[in-house]
Amino acid sequence: MALDTTPLRSAAQRPASFDLADFPVPTGREEEWRFTPTRRLRGLFEAEASDLRLKLIADLPDGVELVEVAADDPIRTAVPAPVDRVAVLAHAHAAGATVLRVPANAEVSRPILIERHGVGTAETTWGHFIVDIGANAAATIVLDHTGSTTFAGVLSVLVGDGAKLTLVSLQDWDDDAVHLEHHAARVGRDASYLAAVVSLGGDLVRITPTVRFGGPGASAELLGLYFADAGQHLEHRLFIDHDQPNCRSRVTYKGAAHGDSARTVWIGDVLIRANATGTDTYEENRNLLLGDRARADSVPNLEIETGEVAGAGHASTTGRFDDQQLFYLMSRGIPEDEARRLVVRGFFAEIIERIDIPEVRDRLLAAVESELAR
Repeated sequence: MALDTTPLRSAAQRPASFDLADFPVPTGREEEWRFTPTRRLRGLFEAEASDLRLKLIADLPDGVELVEVAADDPIRTAVPAPVDRVAVLAHAHAAGATVLRVPANAEVSRPILIERHGVGTAETTWGHFIVDIGANAAATIVLDHTGSTTFAGVLSVLVGDGAKLTLVSLQDWDDDAVHLEHHAARVGRDASYLAAVVSLGGDLVRITPTVRFGGPGASAELLGLYFADAGQHLEHRLFIDHDQPNCRSRVTYKGAAHGDSARTVWIGDVLIRANATGTDTYEENRNLLLGDRARADSVPNLEIETGEVAGAGHASTTGRFDDQQLFYLMSRGIPEDEARRLVVRGFFAEIIERIDIPEVRDRLLAAVESELAR
């Protein structure tokens, strides 16, 4: 078999476009797709438009607006452009968008809960969801994905200057779900954005979060938790583009895998452009393998074009149980099975504790317990 000699591209050269012609049908050998089992995507690279949409159930506090906009609404092209072929198709085939608006200077007192429910896999479901947070506003949003689906979507996040947004995306699909989505955020001057992605259910889930900054002083923190069991493929591909001075980013993703053919993929790309002086960034990914046939791929990438940074680094580890931790617990009379559970709970505790929504924390703890019970 001939070796692929295609040179790796700088993150700065990767296309972002609304034009499908900029994204040829992948062969599966491209860097952006080489970890993804493309045969399991149910034809999403060339799927046709459909009228099927996720069922939306919303619990909105006072002052928050949820509206449908047409395909030609100006906000649809004011958002960050898609970064792969499926996201371009999702933007085009969504035939409009659902927009969640928090007005400027508003401080929403309780979490905004949005459930997006799939109603079957026979037909492709498309979607474009826009979160628009006004300047100096503060809000917490939970997007809860459930049901059965073949779903391709774009989640566009606009965080206004001085605003604060916490966004939690839960992938708790049925076992037959396929979900590909581009999470594209633009964070304004002096704004802060905390995004937590939790992937538990589904047959194949591939989430692509990207962050760009709209002015100096912006901050982004990306958290992730994923737990794959037999046959599942859970993939997260991140890109943080530091193109403004004096911005900060942190990435912490933790995952576990157990069971035959369980696979997780994490790709973390951070680009610090020449004009992004004073950047402070760090990314880490930790993976725990709970069985001999589970696999985790972890690829951190850091590209720096200026020497004037406040800090930049990355870390990645993949391994099995810490024998010393197990020995310590078992030496104090804790049975081996319970000791293993305690180690896994402790492994995920850092991520779960950062999600300051009691209902979500309780649900994540229960989900981890359920996975361990298998």
